[in-house]
Amino acid sequence: MSDKQEYDLEERTAKFGEAAIRFAKQFPQGAVNTPLISQFVRAATSMGANYSEADDAESKKDFLHKIGVSRKEARETKHWLRMLATAEPSRKAALRTLWQEAKELHLIFAAIVRKGRQ
Repeated sequence: MSDKQEYDLEERTAKFGEAAIRFAKQFPQGAVNTPLISQFVRAATSMGANYSEADDAESKKDFLHKIGVSRKEARETKHWLRMLATAEPSRKAALRTLWQEAKELHLIFAAIVRKGRQ
């Protein structure tokens, strides 16, 4: 992730997914780590895919549903990062950076959902 904050959510979520993939490829494989990594990558990349779908939504209801899915995927990503930190404590610093971005994206999606329901 770069130091410059990205305000284009489609690009920001894509960059997050790319960072998640690069990180996962370097993470040690094993009986515990492999399924955790798989779940993490699915959630981290699904966030952006659902945001892209929301951007092309057919209605406000459809938009809010897909943004809501992105919000859930961001929360799930934070969960898997926590599990990975437990599995490999030596990787906590790198995980923390990804966790922070997932948290920020979760807050952004939550704000969009709240605003959309008003």
